[in-house]
Amino acid sequence: MPEFQCEVILFDLDGVLVDSTKSVVQIWTAWSQSQGIPPEKTMEIVHGRRTIEALQMLAPQLDIKAEADEIEAGITLKKDGTVAISGAQQLLKTLPLDRWCVVTSGLKKFAKIRLKDAGLPVPNILVSAEDVTNGKPNPEPYLKGAKLAGKIPAECLVIEDAIAGIKSAHAGGMKAIGITTTFSAVELHEADAVIQTLSQVQVTLREGKLQIRV
Repeated sequence: MPEFQCEVILFDLDGVLVDSTKSVVQIWTAWSQSQGIPPEKTMEIVHGRRTIEALQMLAPQLDIKAEADEIEAGITLKKDGTVAISGAQQLLKTLPLDRWCVVTSGLKKFAKIRLKDAGLPVPNILVSAEDVTNGKPNPEPYLKGAKLAGKIPAECLVIEDAIAGIKSAHAGGMKAIGITTTFSAVELHEADAVIQTLSQVQVTLREGKLQIRV
């Protein structure tokens, strides 16, 4: 059973704490069809990336900011489109608010709505797409989260569902646990450990540090 020690846990949002997969697929598929882009090509690109960067790769000729706002609003505001990932509420209850934060590729206003819709607390620190210049797999998002938490990268542990997020964490000098909500265990092979559900994550506080067993 893999064990980790850290000062703070940095969670990705979609696919880790909340599940808006159905909404993501429906909204991005409709957008792709309207642009004449094969939906399967779009879905290969969007997971784990900032919406604006996915759009820059897929349709750079468009008004990227306006398109990103419309897509994220569509995903977030879709009725019953966001629920908590199994085990998320229980895990967060074991963590003091100053021991975890969210680092998402989404926009801040929609990230907060998704957390609230899923019945989860909004953390003190929430790094979002507009807080960084370079999104995942660049290390900037997780390095920003570590800095705001007042920790060095080696004191942080990342939990991610996307390959781009695992790469981002490692590039920033952090250990990363992969969860198989979006990609298979084989696809997440670069992670330091892989879980199927957050209920596998056991946290205890010992000598001021978080002890994590999965």
